[in-house]
Amino acid sequence: MKKLFIPLLLLSLTACTALTPKNGDNICSTFREKDGWYDDAKSSFEKWGVPIPVQMAIMHQESHFVADAQPPRPWLLGFIPLPRASSAYGYAQAKDETWDSYQDKAGSWGADREDFADAADFIGWYCSISHTRLGISKLDAKNLYLAYHEGHGGYQRKSYLQKAGLVQIANKVAKRAKLFQSQLGECQNDLGNKGWFF
Repeated sequence: MKKLFIPLLLLSLTACTALTPKNGDNICSTFREKDGWYDDAKSSFEKWGVPIPVQMAIMHQESHFVADAQPPRPWLLGFIPLPRASSAYGYAQAKDETWDSYQDKAGSWGADREDFADAADFIGWYCSISHTRLGISKLDAKNLYLAYHEGHGGYQRKSYLQKAGLVQIANKVAKRAKLFQSQLGECQNDLGNKGWFF
């Protein structure tokens, strides 16, 4: 019985680390529950300059903080699995080719899309490129999200103008970033946060 108990305990502890936050709509609650997430998001901010509320609002929209999130799989005749519409995966919903580019250009060879720290760093990296290449302010959650969703080329072509639903979602991301900013102002001292507000 003892031999069986230890592996089951380890499996249980491992599973717990991948659970979604109980209250993903509240950034203070999320950071208090998920040990290390605040420090990971702050490290990304310090490295890439993209505010924590912007990172978290984008991640919330993309995966709702589900570590292994991916697009639904279509089924033919209800029982034959078909390929997914996209290779997007993980907390940041990064596609295979974009993640490969991140690993190469950001020097993050061991990065894992199911790892929160790596996903936060990826979002910071991608949004930093959006700032440099497209001139989008790192405080502009709406347009950073549009560039994140459509890709830099798509954003330059203004492909989002043909997608009214996407623009509404981007507005929702911007609204959530401001909500997260407000919430974070109430717990910043507990989390050790200093001076990166927008």
